[in-house]
Amino acid sequence: MPASSILSARDLEFLLHEWLQVETLTERERYAEHSRETFDAVLELAAEIATDHFAPHNRAADEHEPHVVDGKVVLVPEVAAALRVFADAGMTAAALPEELGGLQLPAVVNLAVHAWFQAANIGTSAYPFLTAANANLLVAHGTPEQVRTYVPPMAEGRWFGTMALSEPQAGSSLADITTRAEPQDDGSYRLTGTKMWISAGDHELTENIVHLVLAKVPGGPAGVKGISLFIVPKVLVGEDGALGERNDVVLAGLNHKMGYRGTTNTLLNFGEGGHTPGGRPGAVGFLVGEEHRGLTYMFHMMNEARIGVGVGATALGYTGYLHALDYARTRTQGRPLAGKDPAAAPVPIVEHPDVRRMLLAAKSYVEGGLALGLYCARLVDEERTAGSAADRDRAHRLLEVLTPIAKSWPSQWCLAADDLAVQVLGGAGYTRDFPVEQFYRDNRLNPIHEGTHGIQALDLLGRKVVADDGAGLALLAETIAATTQRARGTEWADLGATLDELVARIGAVTGALWADGDPERALANATVYLEAVGHVVVGWLWLEQALATPDQGEGREGAFYAGKRQAARFFQRWELPKVGPQLALLATGDRTVLDTSPAWL
Repeated sequence: MPASSILSARDLEFLLHEWLQVETLTERERYAEHSRETFDAVLELAAEIATDHFAPHNRAADEHEPHVVDGKVVLVPEVAAALRVFADAGMTAAALPEELGGLQLPAVVNLAVHAWFQAANIGTSAYPFLTAANANLLVAHGTPEQVRTYVPPMAEGRWFGTMALSEPQAGSSLADITTRAEPQDDGSYRLTGTKMWISAGDHELTENIVHLVLAKVPGGPAGVKGISLFIVPKVLVGEDGALGERNDVVLAGLNHKMGYRGTTNTLLNFGEGGHTPGGRPGAVGFLVGEEHRGLTYMFHMMNEARIGVGVGATALGYTGYLHALDYARTRTQGRPLAGKDPAAAPVPIVEHPDVRRMLLAAKSYVEGGLALGLYCARLVDEERTAGSAADRDRAHRLLEVLTPIAKSWPSQWCLAADDLAVQVLGGAGYTRDFPVEQFYRDNRLNPIHEGTHGIQALDLLGRKVVADDGAGLALLAETIAATTQRARGTEWADLGATLDELVARIGAVTGALWADGDPERALANATVYLEAVGHVVVGWLWLEQALATPDQGEGREGAFYAGKRQAARFFQRWELPKVGPQLALLATGDRTVLDTSPAWL
């Protein structure tokens, strides 16, 4: 496949086949019908559809953002056309079981497929990816009837799905949601309330929208323990699967965003009386699982979405890097510092060391972020299909620790890659004549949605690394140590030794932060902890890549491997040194932020 400015097919090939050895998954029953050839064919098709149908309208969807006409959302027509091609190719259902119309791809291959579309057009790609996550939740926790009713139409792309959690007054504090669900005699519920920031919450792209809505049943426990989960379709569905009357789900408005504009972002009213099915108030909803366990079920979708957000951030950073690299190789300006002849021809700006610094930094972020996302997806496959219960449990525990990092690290550092892309282009990068400014605006959402940077930090330090007496953190340390052990006696031994030292310091700092049992003090600087641990994790994955990279090859292949090795060295020498001061700060138990009065700000 020729080089693309959307994503690197060669890097995906390296990560999937030379590093993660995904073909070995075909030895397992779930994936036995697949082969390397089928994996590569789906990836090639994804690259083709992303290039031909998603990328061309990325700018148009940004410039002509969704708007409402006569109560209906209007999008540029290319969005619907692209999504039809996507669905007809089976991409919506790529990871679903065959019996539900899916391709039953491994999670790691499916994530690589998704990355092509996210890099090409993050706004259009959000609709089917939310739908796939919705369908996966129902397969895991819905009744057989619910699965039969809602999953096949979503798999076919005829219906789309959402997740409706936040409310205007509550934001990320789900304990404070007020949407109510009143049980009915027929086993259904009637929901009333308002949901805010609902991506893909309303549009005319499909026949129906399946909302998964968090609400509280009266009389339930307070806080998050009283939350239940409901299927609330925009259009009600008959027992025969036919669409019926409109449900009482009303679009109250669209949010106008800095970027990511192609995805509608909505304020929805449930049960406001705009449509009253059967003449009774409230939107008709159907309970998923048991009452008061809704947040547990929703985390199935949220955790999938968090890894997906991290890969989306990586994809946007990656395409920004590739656009900047192409510009730097073709834009001529200035002469080498050692050049003395003012009449000499200008050189491509990639010849200037500071431009190479920026590009190498961006390369280390985006290729490190892609490795992180794919590694986590590989753990999903291990969790589902590993041969022993111990191996499945190990994958689950490691994935629990890595999920907040997989969401937040790329959202911070691949956004930084897009910032560097703007800088490489200089004044041109700050104009709308080049796409890198849009990549930056689109990517700025990722540290916010699906749990902000700060929320992921609280999750990592407050829950994941201390759960089960620190078993998750111990497993991560053991896993990293296995890699550094392989590096001994190689040219990468120094990187391995650096990681060993940092991992030991993380363990000591974690214990010190929780030594006095004061959660306020322990968590006051949680974001610093998240960033430090995240950098060590990505440093480890760069060591993994370096060990999988042969020190050989000529021409283009030799340049590819040399680039990998140099990016690993850059991360070791320029990025990992940032971790030491962060751990030193954490070790002091610094109270500067905690002791700052709001009145002083």
